[in-house]
Amino acid sequence: MTTARDLAIVALDTASAKPVEQGNLSLALAGAEVFDLIEARALVLDDDRILPSAPSPTGDRLLDEAAAALVRQEPYESIEDWLWRRGRGLSAAYVDDLERIGLTTRARGRRIPLRTGRTELVDSAARREAEERWTAGEPVLTALAAAAGFHDQPADGAEDLAGGTAATVLAAVGDAVQELEAVRQRKVIEDAAFDNVWRGF
Repeated sequence: MTTARDLAIVALDTASAKPVEQGNLSLALAGAEVFDLIEARALVLDDDRILPSAPSPTGDRLLDEAAAALVRQEPYESIEDWLWRRGRGLSAAYVDDLERIGLTTRARGRRIPLRTGRTELVDSAARREAEERWTAGEPVLTALAAAAGFHDQPADGAEDLAGGTAATVLAAVGDAVQELEAVRQRKVIEDAAFDNVWRGF
C-alpha cells in the first residue's frame, strides 16, 4: 500500500468523528503521492522542484497516473504547483478507486436498496495495514492528516520530520491548505457582501 492510499483509508475511517474538507484532503493526497514517488524512485527533489526520474510501474493505478503526470521539461514544477494541479479532485479519485478495488462499499438504505452515497470501508488487509500505521503514529501519515485537518499533529512527530525532504513537502502542503482556507474565507465574505447589497434594494 502507498501513503496516499493509507491516508485516504484513514480519512474515510475517521470521517464520522471529524469531517474532512475534500479540498484539504486532495492537497494532502497530492503531497502523499510525492512521498510515494520518491520512495518508488520516480522523482527526486531539488529544493522545491520536482525532478522526474525514468518512469517505472509501481503497481498502483493512481500512483502510476501521478508518475505519468510529472512535468518533464525544465524548469520542472514546484511542489506547490504540483499540489494544486494534481490535487484537483484527487480525494474523489481515491474514494472511487478504493471502491473499484473492493476496499469500500456504499451503504444501502434498509427499505429501498438504493445507494445512499455514503462510502464505508470493508474489513481488509489494506485497511488493517493503514490502521497499523495510524495507530503507530507514523510521522509522515500523521503529519499529512494534520495538514488535511482531521488530526492534531503530536509534538514528537514534528521533531522526527524537521529538516530535509519531508519537511519541504509537508511545508508546501501546509501552505497550500492555508491558501485554500483563505480563498474559502474570501468567498464567504464576498457572498455576505453580495447578500447585503441585495437586502438594500
